[in-house]
Amino acid sequence: MSIGDFIGDWHALFVLLVAGFLPNEVWRVLGLWIGGGLDEDSEILVWVRATATAVIAGVIMQILIIPPGALANVPVTIRFGAMAVGFVAYLVARRSVAVGVVCGEIFVLAGMYLVK
Repeated sequence: MSIGDFIGDWHALFVLLVAGFLPNEVWRVLGLWIGGGLDEDSEILVWVRATATAVIAGVIMQILIIPPGALANVPVTIRFGAMAVGFVAYLVARRSVAVGVVCGEIFVLAGMYLVK
């Protein structure tokens, strides 16, 4: 197996880098540069954080209720159970997002293993 077999079509990777990654990075760097001097407790940033949290919560609920792809094969009880387990793990681990996500994923995998 050569490196070319592993990576695949390098042209597609190049297009993905140029068209997908680099244009987004320009805006991220610009946002860091402009927002670097803002007060974190300012009203605008509180509003931005609240709006971002609401959007994420909405996307998560949409994924739980109307799951895309392979997640559609996971029973609703396992999906909501994983959300609950992940949230409790997040709180127990002193608000560690990584711990919450991993625990939720483990719950889904274990649940699907036991169902099948």
